[in-house]
Amino acid sequence: MHFLNSNIEFPPVSQASKEGILAVGGDLSAERLLMAYKSGIFPWFDDEEPLIWWSPDPRFVLFPKQLKVSKSMKQVLRNNDFEVTVNKDFEAVINHCSKIKRDGQKGTWITESMKLAYIKLHELGYAKSIEVWLDNELVGGLYGIDVNNGVFCGESMFSLVSNASKVGFITFIQNSNYKLIDCQVYTNHLESLGAQDISRDEFLKYLKD
Repeated sequence: MHFLNSNIEFPPVSQASKEGILAVGGDLSAERLLMAYKSGIFPWFDDEEPLIWWSPDPRFVLFPKQLKVSKSMKQVLRNNDFEVTVNKDFEAVINHCSKIKRDGQKGTWITESMKLAYIKLHELGYAKSIEVWLDNELVGGLYGIDVNNGVFCGESMFSLVSNASKVGFITFIQNSNYKLIDCQVYTNHLESLGAQDISRDEFLKYLKD
């Protein structure tokens, strides 16, 4: 286990544990976060835990060309009931995401310090939000990090009405030029949309291209 200090650096990702834990500690400064994402590392911890940095192997990703859209979702998209925007209200999206209850988690991993850190990344042009509106009300969305090399690192999503987050995710991908969407770790929901495991080494190649 590596314990980080004030120096902006990480150990090689090959030193991560079997579970994917690479290091503990450090801070959530913009400089450290950007170094982390560009190195295939991300923070993930409950509000009762120390700051934990992860680099799992395998890595769960989605290639946009392999996006799966079910017949029922195609109909939802054709209905045009939802409006999808980008970077219209980042703070509202991350606040909603922080309130979503997750299976197996006692608290939220989007702590107040995490919110402030990602709002700062948004102000710097790296963190991006996708909002989903119904009758002018925010009903779904997601946010993540654009590391400026064709990879979008998805962080979290929320949905207050059925299909809202799916509409946002699908619309965002279909209208972007990303070569890879980093989903970090496995979920049934994202697998149904076409996400799959690849090795960490392969993922790092996409980051370095």
